[in-house]
Amino acid sequence: MDATRGPILFRCDGTTEHGWEPFYQCLSLAAALQRRRRGTHFLSYLDPLSLATVINRGNNDWVPAERRVGDAGDLDATIAQVRKMNAAAVVVAGTGYDADYLRELRKTGALVMVFDSTADMKFPADLVVNPTLYPTRKAYRVEPGCQLLLGHRYALCRGMFRRQRTIRAMEPPAPFRALVAMGDDDLGGETLTRTQQLLDMPKVAKVTVAARTHHPKYDEILELADASAGKVEVVTEPKELMTRLVRVHFALTAGDGWSPELCVVGVPQLVLSQTKRHAGNGKKLDEDGVATYLGNAPDVTFDQLKEAVDLLLDDPMERKGMTRCARNTFDGRGPDRIVNGLEIMLHGPSRQRAASAAPLKAAA
Repeated sequence: MDATRGPILFRCDGTTEHGWEPFYQCLSLAAALQRRRRGTHFLSYLDPLSLATVINRGNNDWVPAERRVGDAGDLDATIAQVRKMNAAAVVVAGTGYDADYLRELRKTGALVMVFDSTADMKFPADLVVNPTLYPTRKAYRVEPGCQLLLGHRYALCRGMFRRQRTIRAMEPPAPFRALVAMGDDDLGGETLTRTQQLLDMPKVAKVTVAARTHHPKYDEILELADASAGKVEVVTEPKELMTRLVRVHFALTAGDGWSPELCVVGVPQLVLSQTKRHAGNGKKLDEDGVATYLGNAPDVTFDQLKEAVDLLLDDPMERKGMTRCARNTFDGRGPDRIVNGLEIMLHGPSRQRAASAAPLKAAA
């Protein structure tokens, strides 16, 4: 096996039960790998199945997985796929797997990379990446030979956000516009709830909702937009979102992967978390001065949100400070740094020896 130029296999799922965040994290990294002319293949269990078109649109190959990550039989199917394509590396993202799962993948000779924001095990992988600010390095336990890539330098960022960074050099003029981007795993339906609340705030002139078509309440959000007399718009395509990023004055986010991306552009944020790991990330963003963390979304009332919005919109220096800190903290080059780290490890002598020895072990 040519460890230096072999393809990369992504083992991730996108489902209603477990969310779509790991799936979109892998898509962001795959785009960066393709700029290095690496072959990218997805072994994924998808719901809805239309997500396969998103994979293919990015020039990635997709192999449907019959089981979710970590389910019975999934490990054998993943190992078979690694050996079939002579993958140089396999990227695992999501939940359901354990340390033994990763340890068996390493026996194939492929480099094992993990996306993780929980630090709930001792990792026997080769590379662990946390694209958020939480947990910190102290929380991670790794076996010898494993490398960690953590923090703001490795935040994932799609190309459309980097392209708008230079365009939004200054805050747009009034009237005030809000962006509701509660992320890929808005299973609580906060996007709809918070959009309705923003409509009742006199200082907010227009609301842009970023929601993908598989959002659990997508149809209801469309109905709200239709009944808002043009005050609410829904964007689903990246090209539509690009033109709105330079026009909004603040964003409501959940502290997930969208938050660092909006920091790259310099959009001030109010964070309402929906999971424990996103709450930790939201608090770190608040500590760094790039956002205001309001708390766990179900606990934040309308009055609390309205007070936070009014304070932000009444204080231009606060918005400028958030913008400056955000742009200085996140530069949007995280995917390229992750790829550099991956390539360095793939070209190491120890990695090439492990890859060449794997077929012999398999044959034995």
